[in-house]
Amino acid sequence: MRAVTRTGRRAFLGGTSALVASAAAGVGAPGCAPPKVTLREGPREYVATDYEDVVERWTRTADLITLAQLDNLLQTTATYESWDFRWAYVIRYVDDYRLTLEQRRKLLDKTLEETRVGHHFFVALTGGERRFNDLTKDNSAWIVRLIDDTGNETAPDDIKAIKRPNPIERTYYPYVTVFHQVFRLRFPRFGVDGKPSVADKAQWFGLRFAGAQGSSELKWELDVDIPAAPASGAATSEARTEPSTSEPPPASAPPAK
Repeated sequence: MRAVTRTGRRAFLGGTSALVASAAAGVGAPGCAPPKVTLREGPREYVATDYEDVVERWTRTADLITLAQLDNLLQTTATYESWDFRWAYVIRYVDDYRLTLEQRRKLLDKTLEETRVGHHFFVALTGGERRFNDLTKDNSAWIVRLIDDTGNETAPDDIKAIKRPNPIERTYYPYVTVFHQVFRLRFPRFGVDGKPSVADKAQWFGLRFAGAQGSSELKWELDVDIPAAPASGAATSEARTEPSTSEPPPASAPPAK
């Protein structure tokens, strides 16, 4: 069995034949390679209509397939709620809800500050036996880790199950369907030794879902030519004057396994 990855809205499974073809190839269709991303901070020049492209850029999907049984054991789709993603989210949210400039400023500052202490992911799972896909349960078939190419491996410090995704979540994360179980995951930005959980020199970072049935990885390739901003200092939205704002819901949750 092997994990097959692809991006964004092309996440939802088609038919068995498509699964077999993808599994045999081990890659997505030509020209569909996920774009590289940057963890660089700083002001963005987004408008509300940019959100669709931004959420796709920060979303990855992987399938764990067994060819013997033609069965998709696990499909994982995750959006990394980066500084860049959150800025676009805020702009879209403020436009949708007609918030004031002052509301925009406060919400943007708050949500950007969260990226300085943790790595946040919005995750949707489907496939296999639903009862064993609950990441908050001790009997879950899967554990999840934040990984990078330098060998870092970090357990989440918060996992929150979203039992009934609300209209905002279903709209802003368009891959969510009634077949998915949805979670918010938070990983510490720094370990107990003070070292970053995603190394400064990492070429990529990602999520690994592993269990007795196999493992699957989602990867975000980093554009190393664009340096990431340091993880200290105050977040600010003062550079923007356009109306737009709000934050992804906070990633509070039960302790991770």
